[in-house]
Amino acid sequence: MSEAMPVTRGVDHGTAKLMPDVDRERAWLLTVDGAPQSYVDLDEPAHLEFEYTRRLGYVLDTVAADGRPLDVVHLGGGALTLPRYLAATRPGSRQDVVEADRGLLELVTEHLPLPEGSGVVLHAADARTWLEAAPDDSTDVLIADVFGGSRVPAHLTSLGYAREAERVLRPGGVYLANLADAAPFAFLRSQLAAFATLFDHLALIAEPGVLRGRRFGNAVLVASHRPLDTAAVARRTAADVFPARVEHGPALREFIGTARPVADAEAVPSPEPPDGAFGIG
Repeated sequence: MSEAMPVTRGVDHGTAKLMPDVDRERAWLLTVDGAPQSYVDLDEPAHLEFEYTRRLGYVLDTVAADGRPLDVVHLGGGALTLPRYLAATRPGSRQDVVEADRGLLELVTEHLPLPEGSGVVLHAADARTWLEAAPDDSTDVLIADVFGGSRVPAHLTSLGYAREAERVLRPGGVYLANLADAAPFAFLRSQLAAFATLFDHLALIAEPGVLRGRRFGNAVLVASHRPLDTAAVARRTAADVFPARVEHGPALREFIGTARPVADAEAVPSPEPPDGAFGIG
């Protein structure tokens, strides 16, 4: 078998690179402009390498009975890690992936093709535009993992965006977002405040060091109209190689404090990560 070689290509929003993992035969790391975006093992699609994707996976495992198919919308495609995960763990699921970078989608599907019958439909479109055209009450789970470079675009950080997300979800649906911030958490608090105005139940998953303000890092926001199985998620995140905490209830309301949602006209991208926060050598 020939040795897998890195692939570098200019895409719509930067330079993408697919690099084979020397330790796993058909596993690949996707970077865009040097920032890690996705990790995929074609032989083991249920393997989630990045910590934040495992945290999203822990929530996805608890939103319905084991193996039950779901209708899922992914805002942000990357190398299609979570769509592959759900196709493997919840076969028969119907999934829409919305990725603004058509060139990136073409690169990924060319070199890391989806399995036959995956139930995944790809859309080269802006996430907010696609969401605004989607029908009411049309999906069980909405996952937002959209980064322009290393920042969440401004039009996906406002109360107006949150309203669109709530509208598209079914009454029992769950919203998940991968966000990133550092103390004093002005961005993260405003995101939580926006979803707190629309959803009855919120949770935040992050490493203790991030929550204590010691460093910049990822945080997973979870929102739902029905109670979340925070105990099950907390057990799994605590047992992870990189343990995380699940904040909810009064502790999360205290964390939000006096933060307010932002309107579209005032929305800004998520903070620029400090040098080296997400980059690789």
